[in-house]
Amino acid sequence: MKKVLVILAACMFVFSVTAVYAADHTLRIVHLSNQNDEDYDGAMVFKDYVEARSNGKIVAEIYSGAQLCGNAAECYEATQGNIIQIHQMTIGGISVAFPELQVLDLPYMMDNDAVAEEVLTGPFLNVLRQHVLAKGGPRIMTMTNTGGWRNIANTKKQIKSPADMKGLRIRTINSPLQQTLVKNLGASATPVAWPEVYTSLATGVIDGSKNGITDIVGMKFHEHIKHMTLDGHAYMASLWIMNEDTYQALTPEQKRLVNDGFRSLGQVCFAFPKRRSIEAYEEFKKAGGTIYVPTAEEKDAFREAAAPLKQWYTDKYGAEGVELLKAYEAAIIEAEAKLDAELKLNM
Repeated sequence: MKKVLVILAACMFVFSVTAVYAADHTLRIVHLSNQNDEDYDGAMVFKDYVEARSNGKIVAEIYSGAQLCGNAAECYEATQGNIIQIHQMTIGGISVAFPELQVLDLPYMMDNDAVAEEVLTGPFLNVLRQHVLAKGGPRIMTMTNTGGWRNIANTKKQIKSPADMKGLRIRTINSPLQQTLVKNLGASATPVAWPEVYTSLATGVIDGSKNGITDIVGMKFHEHIKHMTLDGHAYMASLWIMNEDTYQALTPEQKRLVNDGFRSLGQVCFAFPKRRSIEAYEEFKKAGGTIYVPTAEEKDAFREAAAPLKQWYTDKYGAEGVELLKAYEAAIIEAEAKLDAELKLNM
């Protein structure tokens, strides 16, 4: 890994040498998805915002896909080493360094987008930010959505119950919680890095994945995946992390601009999956895909199969896990209460 970082550092010097003279700060932004993804759109909005409002004193360079690092572990290490300054990670991705943050991947915790958006942008964001900083990690600048809700998608058959999952090899990231969930649902968990999912589907290494429709269509997985069950077991939260030394090197005014830029990024990343899902579902169906919405009873069966995950999580991560789970559950309750109060005012 050290060799990778040295090579990356050399490449970055060549790529950025002309920008050094014009800007006080160059922020290299990495996301592992392609340019059809909302993460790219959000990064573009951030870039435009900070460059325009800093009069060019802050320059943002966007690297999509595996240009600078090939997986979550490499990208995280490059961010910590300040070779890249900003990186978009899923909860499962950041679990390579902070596995207890998988609390956000516990299944069937939140019911809709409104609750999820309140939780990710509310006080719970700072709980996670301070938790990671206290352990020497990067700064979590914001949390957004990256692809809607996780659903069960596969190449073989329509899934209506956990019993239907038997024998399927379902892709996960290298996340113990996600792997345990897949096993509890009756399938085999197969960790595969994001850039390798398409080939793994094409060659039969995996039979399916747990992703949202925009990611499936955006990455052309629907060329192989033909069945999707909308169980909505997890909201696909996204963390935008920033090297702490880089952040602290900004002036107070530049920090304000960067934080405002991330707010604008978040607006895009929350909104685009909803809009793009309309066309993505149509594209999926045109390619021969079928979509199944579980009945209330069928979804209860999925919840029951996944229920042991809370105990698994607290057993594995001890007091730290208990504290984070309590904070997460409290944030959900607070978000639901806020939304209920707003609804009553509008009745």
